[in-house]
This record gives sequence, C-alpha cells and structure tokens, in this order.
Amino acid sequence: MFRVVALAAAVAAISAPAVAAPVIGQPAPAFQAKDADGKTRSLAEFKGRTVVLEWTNNGCPYVQKHYNSGAMQRLQSQAAKDGVVWLTVVSSAPDMQGHLDGAGAKAWKAKAKAHSTAVLLDPSGEVGRAYEAKTTPHMFIVDKAGKLAYMGGIDDKPSSDPASLKGAKNYVTAALADVKAGRPVAQAATKPYGCSVKYASAD
Repeated sequence: MFRVVALAAAVAAISAPAVAAPVIGQPAPAFQAKDADGKTRSLAEFKGRTVVLEWTNNGCPYVQKHYNSGAMQRLQSQAAKDGVVWLTVVSSAPDMQGHLDGAGAKAWKAKAKAHSTAVLLDPSGEVGRAYEAKTTPHMFIVDKAGKLAYMGGIDDKPSSDPASLKGAKNYVTAALADVKAGRPVAQAATKPYGCSVKYASAD
C-alpha cells in the first residue's frame, strides 16, 4: 500500500505544472510576451525596476469604470513619473470579450490615452495563468529585486459604478508608495474584483 501511495505521489509530482504559484516576497513568475508592436518583452528586461502588471479587458464594465473616469490613466502617469514600468496585459482568448490583436491594442491604448509602458498580448493565457490572474482588473507589483510585493484588487470598492471611486482606497497607490519608501507593503495581498479573465479553454 505504501508503495502504491508513493508511486501515486511521484506521478503527481511529475505531472504537476513547473510554474510555481505567485507568492508575496518570492521571485515573481518570469514571462515573455509580445507587445502591441510585435516586440517580445520579458520581466527580465526590466530587472532593477519596479513593475506593475495590470490585467485588462476593454469590454469589462469594471475596467471601463477606471478608464472612462481617467483614474487608471492618472495612476499610470504618476507611476511613470516615479520610474515605474507599467505593463497592461490582455489575456482574453481570440473570439472572447476583450481580445485584442496588435493593431487593436494600439488603437485602444491611443483612444483611452493610457500611459502604460506597453500592452502585452497573452491570447494563450500563459502569462495570466502563471500569475493566477482571475479578474480584470487584477493588479500585481514586482519590486526592484524582482520579488512580488503586491497582488490583488486595485481598490477597496468592488463595484462597476464610477461613483464608487470617490473615497475608495487605492491599494496600488498605497503599495507603490511603500515600495518607493523601502517599506514592507502594508496590505500586500487583497481580493481582486471585476470580470473573470476570458482565458482560452484548457483542453
């Protein structure tokens, strides 16, 4: 019986995915993805810099709340002034809500007047699954040492109503301030909210 259990455990270990789940304080999952211009970008490219990863879906009302109000663009702009790299990730599969090709991503970014460093296209969902991104928006911050400093919601108001932005606590703003000051992030993990990421089928 012991040999059967041991064998089963060994098989499970072999078949388990090699990518570790994202953990606060541990190295952020490495990735490569094409940006809207077709250039391959990677986390390693930004070694030594603070990086924000923002999962988005332009058809999602929760995302629209932050973009239509200009709140997301202001956050991106402030981050850029502080030297932060901001990568907006689109993990929607082809034929799913929010999917964008390169031209579509460039047109959306221009129309939205987004201030992200780049829009990364992840139609296979490989990057999204590596980070276990669940919603749009879902936010992650990688510190200058390459470790995950924050993951979770953008703020504490899980609503698609633009009025909810008033008085909301922006977790990303607070976390970036902590990272910039060299402090541990006070709230390093929070619950994300929004639309589900429209991944391609796993089969």
